[in-house]
Amino acid sequence: MLSITVPGAERWDEATGEFITTKECRLQLEHSLVSISKWEAKWEKPFLSKDQKTSEEMLDYIQCMTLTQCVDPNVYSNLSYENIETIYKYIDAPMTATWFSKEENRKKSRKVVTSELIYYWMIKFGIPYECQKWHLNRLITLIRVCEAEERPPKNSGKSGKRSLSSRAALNAARKQQLGTRG
Repeated sequence: MLSITVPGAERWDEATGEFITTKECRLQLEHSLVSISKWEAKWEKPFLSKDQKTSEEMLDYIQCMTLTQCVDPNVYSNLSYENIETIYKYIDAPMTATWFSKEENRKKSRKVVTSELIYYWMIKFGIPYECQKWHLNRLITLIRVCEAEERPPKNSGKSGKRSLSSRAALNAARKQQLGTRG
């Protein structure tokens, strides 16, 4: 969870012709599957796409991340450059000690990932619903670990058995041809 302090401010509202004053506010934020689900329900497009988000979309995502109750909507207009940078660094943070090899990282799917697909993966791997509130990168890492652990080892299975038996047959033929025992 990220905790930031948004400074208070006074600004002129052109629409109402009045000054708007907001007090300093402490926000608790979480980049989670729940946040993404809220955002995708509103914008009706995948959050995790490579498409660039508008500043309005990102500001709305920050609102979706907010765990603090009863926040004045005007507070989000007062987010400082440092607040925004801190939030973006938090979103990009791995939040886990687990890492994957370069080969595993290159195998990125071209599949569009939406919140529903991530929920499907959670169901498929038996990941409890409480994890929907984890930092998203940590949840995605857990899903990748489940997928990797479920995959059979590279040298096992029928192809591994076939290559072992063919090598044994070649060795037996060579022994017979050369008249040796090994």
